[in-house]
Amino acid sequence: MALETSTWLNLCFVENILRKSEDDNSIQVTDIFSKPATTKGDNYTSDMIRITAEYSRDQDSHRIKEKKSIILKILPELGSVRQKLVIESGLFHTEMSMMSNTLNKMIKLLELKYRLSGKTLYVQNEDPMLLVIEDLAAIGFRMADRLSGLDLDHSILALHGLARFHATSVALCEKEPKQKEMYSKGQFNKQQSSEMKDIFIKCTKGLAEEIAHWPEVKQYSEKIAKLSDHIYQIGIDSTKLCDEEFNVITHGDFHVSNMLFRYDNDGKPIDHMFVDFQMCVYATPTLDLLFFLNTSPSLDVMENNTNTLLNEYLGTLSATMKQLNCKTQPPTMEELKATMKRKADYGMIIFFVVLPFLLCSKAEAKDLDELLSTGINPGFKTEIYKKLMMKRLPLYDEWGLLDLYYAHT
Repeated sequence: MALETSTWLNLCFVENILRKSEDDNSIQVTDIFSKPATTKGDNYTSDMIRITAEYSRDQDSHRIKEKKSIILKILPELGSVRQKLVIESGLFHTEMSMMSNTLNKMIKLLELKYRLSGKTLYVQNEDPMLLVIEDLAAIGFRMADRLSGLDLDHSILALHGLARFHATSVALCEKEPKQKEMYSKGQFNKQQSSEMKDIFIKCTKGLAEEIAHWPEVKQYSEKIAKLSDHIYQIGIDSTKLCDEEFNVITHGDFHVSNMLFRYDNDGKPIDHMFVDFQMCVYATPTLDLLFFLNTSPSLDVMENNTNTLLNEYLGTLSATMKQLNCKTQPPTMEELKATMKRKADYGMIIFFVVLPFLLCSKAEAKDLDELLSTGINPGFKTEIYKKLMMKRLPLYDEWGLLDLYYAHT
């Protein structure tokens, strides 16, 4: 094996997974090779390992040799801040529920015309808690460059995928109302782990300290510092479920690092797939739209193509809901924009806290334990983040968002 791993990760373990997922008890694994599936800064709430298995199996009365790659998504190491956060937040249970139940039902509703995610091959609830997932890289999917941001083609493809995800969740919830209750927690709620709250509070404090050194916007530093202690509560208020609104099962963490693309021979993106379902929550779809628009498109697309993207999203949402015979009516563009405007504080939180993680180069990336001890994210110091902040902070101030701490004191 190419990497030191725990004793449970052996030939027998992989053989059992392949036998179950391929429905073939003749499979005999002869060797396995493992390496990290992500690099520092790509994934904060699990450890990802890519396993390549060499095996033989029966075919037409003789043995043939094959090779297969799978992804193991494992609970973070014992004793780490990350593990405490993941266990207390129930992130793994949410993802297991999505990948072993809800997503399969959603994909069936789409009648295999579109795939929303990789196949789940195996779920293990303890010692250690893990998921085994199809390796989408093996069928040509890869991550886009998170530092340069998504161009218009990538962004449209992502929002078509999001619209189909949301539409099929509406159809499923109409058939099985209990699905809504399975995703009631999300990133912002009163029962959330103290570590999750600390990420938002400390990173906002760290941002206030950082912009105090930027002459053009340093006048906002004090307001952001005052906001920091209330930032998590503002998130709770902003994401609270309103039953009268149009609601869906949201992805909850919809940004460039949680999606994969497949390309044609000319390098044009032609297919999109979701990964990472730890933050799914039943809520307004505008949370996913605000998350995406505040983190993932390139600067040019962010500034000039928001209306195009919303039109693409709503067109696909409405068409898919119609195909699935949903009784629920999709929102109008006016309703969608009005909800996004009302939830602008959620967009601001994502902009302050999540975007710096995505703009941080792999060489500079810190793990959660380091970040929680300092609150300083190297992504704050990137040129693109500074550029975006210079434009965004005066707007947030004009909209009254930087004064929200008054409502919480």
